[in-house]
Amino acid sequence: MRPGRLIGKIILAFAGFMAVFPLAWTAVNSLKNNVDIITRVPRLVFTPTFDNISYIIGRDSVMTGLYNSVISCGVAVLIGVMLGLPAAYAVARYPNSFAGDIQFFVLSLRFLPPVAVAIPLMVIWLQIGLYDTLPALIVTYSLLTISVIMWLAIPAFQAVPKEIEEAAFLDGYGAYSVFWRIALPVAARSLIGAVAFSFVLVWNEFLIALMLSSSNAKTLPIVASELSQQGINVPWGILNASVVLLSLPPLLFLGVLSGFLNSVFRQKKT
Repeated sequence: MRPGRLIGKIILAFAGFMAVFPLAWTAVNSLKNNVDIITRVPRLVFTPTFDNISYIIGRDSVMTGLYNSVISCGVAVLIGVMLGLPAAYAVARYPNSFAGDIQFFVLSLRFLPPVAVAIPLMVIWLQIGLYDTLPALIVTYSLLTISVIMWLAIPAFQAVPKEIEEAAFLDGYGAYSVFWRIALPVAARSLIGAVAFSFVLVWNEFLIALMLSSSNAKTLPIVASELSQQGINVPWGILNASVVLLSLPPLLFLGVLSGFLNSVFRQKKT
């Protein structure tokens, strides 16, 4: 094996270890008692306990926050896919004098700090009576998912060879059929990253959810932050268990999305 290739594999393995180790350590700490976590020397041998996990699962506030997060983020991502992908394809394939301005506007939505978005929207939802409701969170999150999906999907559609679409037009396909049957399947491997990134972005959103909810529409990150206490009585085991619960839905979403995409590609090959 060449030295350069060996060094590259070592660097890649080290980067993978640095990415996985915090998650694995958090999962291990969720099975520890608090006294085993706060020791100066980390204990690798301990008696596992499921009290932290059962405490998290048994709290009604956690289950309500999980429900609110799944509904608001899932619907927002679905809206982002339904509106963002066709808009991205239109900008990529039918450019005009406003195409550059549209891309800059979509990207500029990510430049703004969350508080600059949350405060005006909070005033709007208060005035129309939708503050602290799931519809308000869904609409707000949809603004984020549409912009992110458009931003990442435009280069993906631009990378689709135009010759394939021109051949489809010659075969009698219309513009909508070319989008659904040609451009979308070809760019699907890149688009899955855009959809997954938008889901993780809104799933982990804290400040916007904090400012747009008070009791009824609290999401899981808000509920998880409320489990901490001040001083030396921080329930580290419970906090680690809440982080595990917070991390599972994005991983499951990515796994299901990847499995669905792989099944679609297998059907097309057969």
